[in-house]
Amino acid sequence: MSDNRVIIAGGGIAGLALGLTLHQIGVPFTVFESAREMKPLGVGINLQPNAVRELFDFGITAKDLDKVGLPAEEWALVGLNGREVYSEPRGLGAGYNWPQYAVHRGQLHMLLYDTLVDRAGADAVQLGAEVTGYTKNDAGVEATVQIAGATHTETGTLLVAADGIHSAIRAQMYPDQPPIHWGGAIMWRGTVRAKPLRTTSSFVGLGTHRHRMVIYPISKPDETGTALINWIAEVTMDDAGAWQQDGWFKPVEIDEFIHHFEEFRYDWLDVPTMLRDADCAYVNPMIDRDPVPSWVDGPVALMGDAAHAMYPTGSNGASQAIVDARVIGAKMLEFGVTEAALAAYDAQLCAPVSELVLRNRGAGPFGLLNLLNDRCGGVFDNIEDVIPTAERADFMAKYKAAAGFAIETLNAADPTIQKGARVID
Repeated sequence: MSDNRVIIAGGGIAGLALGLTLHQIGVPFTVFESAREMKPLGVGINLQPNAVRELFDFGITAKDLDKVGLPAEEWALVGLNGREVYSEPRGLGAGYNWPQYAVHRGQLHMLLYDTLVDRAGADAVQLGAEVTGYTKNDAGVEATVQIAGATHTETGTLLVAADGIHSAIRAQMYPDQPPIHWGGAIMWRGTVRAKPLRTTSSFVGLGTHRHRMVIYPISKPDETGTALINWIAEVTMDDAGAWQQDGWFKPVEIDEFIHHFEEFRYDWLDVPTMLRDADCAYVNPMIDRDPVPSWVDGPVALMGDAAHAMYPTGSNGASQAIVDARVIGAKMLEFGVTEAALAAYDAQLCAPVSELVLRNRGAGPFGLLNLLNDRCGGVFDNIEDVIPTAERADFMAKYKAAAGFAIETLNAADPTIQKGARVID
């Protein structure tokens, strides 16, 4: 292995995006992933235009993404009485130069994995290998890797931790960090075959800030007019210490939670009926981690959920992980495969993304439902009398700017990595 090798801890969306980026710019790397087999896990996620732009730039095409999801057309919030609070076009329809995509998370993951192995070879991703710690030295870093119960040492110039919210690397970097933060919200997630709501690809948030549904398709309608619909049912409990289950993404029966949503019946949607028809359901708490002052310890950096695990209220966790990978690559083009590159990445993203973590904890774009609740309890006749158009638009514009996908800024920005750019030893 080259002395310039980058060790990537974790083969999720973040680690694979970094691997694809490093392969593109000519930097040696190895991804170490604890799972013994890659499987398409999870349900729906959204990829914002800033992330889709980066996917396109390392060779994932719209045709590829159409196989694992579909472009989003609309984002809409609906109050407890079923009436619209706010809606706007998304992606190309909103004026972005790139689409927004709603995708099946597991299928996207497999697309990235298969693409990386095809380009860089099967040895680029070592399965059944978990990075559990690191030691810094004059030459770079040594990573401790557990493989089949045995401990190995891997050497590299840099180590990038993409090992998720339970990151062992972050725990070593911040041994006194607070435990995972849970604010009291429980999510039940799943998919169902049904007709899309409003348009062929609308993201619909329905209910209140403490009791809501999120519904959007992750496939195009078939000949019967039905699509694979991703749904999230969410309730915020008053006792934020009440989560006692051991698992984070456990299968459950619909009867365990459907009673919370029996009143969500409208002339355009019957939520209990939709849930009864679901083909799967999983439960997990809505969790994140408190921001840390830096994502870097010399030759070691955090990225993705290891750096900034956030509530999914803004649909930008996976998007930010992809952006992280591209910024790391851009800094290596500028500074080489060095600690200086990681420091520049940290300087650019740590502070603003940490603010985004806290903004999402405060409900993110769903904060409009907080305002609605404060002003009318979620029930209204005319939304203009409660939250005027200009106030709603300003609220959403501020969120997009904080999340890095304000239209004018993104459309005018140069590519993060120029086509054909390579790191020169």
